[in-house]
Amino acid sequence: MAVAGRLIVVGTPIGNLSDASPRSLSALAEADVILCEDTRVTAKLLARFDIHVRLERADENVLRSRTPHILERISAGEVVALVSDAGMPAISDPGQVPVDAALDAGIDVSVVPGPSAVTCALALSGLDSSRFLFAGFLPRKAGARKADLEELAKTGVTLVVYESPNRVAATIEAIGEVMPGRRVALVRELTKLHEEVLRGTAAELSDMLAERDGLRGECVIVVEGGTREGEGASGLGPDELDDAIRAGLQAGEPKSALAKRLAAASGLPRQAVYDRILEMGE
Repeated sequence: MAVAGRLIVVGTPIGNLSDASPRSLSALAEADVILCEDTRVTAKLLARFDIHVRLERADENVLRSRTPHILERISAGEVVALVSDAGMPAISDPGQVPVDAALDAGIDVSVVPGPSAVTCALALSGLDSSRFLFAGFLPRKAGARKADLEELAKTGVTLVVYESPNRVAATIEAIGEVMPGRRVALVRELTKLHEEVLRGTAAELSDMLAERDGLRGECVIVVEGGTREGEGASGLGPDELDDAIRAGLQAGEPKSALAKRLAAASGLPRQAVYDRILEMGE
C-alpha cells in the first residue's frame, strides 16, 4: 500500500550545526524533497551530516506561488520537508503559507522541533519568562515601530522581538522612549562562537552600541514587563513595599527572587524594586 504524502515542518539549528537533533536529521534524510529559503544554507547542513536529498528554493518571494504545486506533490504521495535557514519554519517566517494551505486541504502536517531563538534569548536574558509575548519583527518605519511598542508596553508581560543588526540601535532607542524604566537584554549570535548578551536599560544599551562599529548577526531583544494597561498595582503601596522588602531580607530570600516576586505584586518594573532592595539592604 502506498504511503500517504505529508508535510513535515523541521526545526533546524539557529547557529551551531551540532544542535541538529537525530530526529530532525532522520526526517530530512527520509524526505523526497526539502523546501528551504536558501539552498546554499541548507546544503551546508546536509553536507555536514552526509544527507543527499533534493533541495528546492522556497523563500518568501516564490513560496506563495509554488504552494499549490507543493500540495499536488504531497497529495501524490511525496513527503515534503519544510525548513528555514535557522529555527522553526512558520514562526515569524513565510513557512506559515504552505502549513496553512496544507491544513486547509486536509493534508497531514507534522512537526520536528528544533532550537528556538525566542526561548534561548529568554533563558539568557535574566528577565521573567513565566509570561511573555513574542512580537516577531517590528515595523521598519520609525512611527509605526513606536506605535507598535506603545501597544506592546500595555500588555504588562515580558516582550521578545527579533531585529536585524542594521536596525537594532534604532529599535533600542525607541524602546527607551516608550519604556524608559524597563530592563532590556540584547542577545545576538545565539549558539555561535561569539554569542553575546548585553543587559541594562535601553538608554544604557544605546550607550554601549554607540561605542561599537556596528553589530553582526541576527538579534533578539527581550524587554522587561510592566503594569498591564487598565490594571493598577495590587494594593502594594510604598510603605507596604518597604515592609515586604524588609520581611524578605530578614527571611534570607535572594534579592533577585525577592525583586521578581514584589515586582509582580506591585506592578512596578523589577529594576526599580531591585534598586529599592539594594538601598534597604545597605
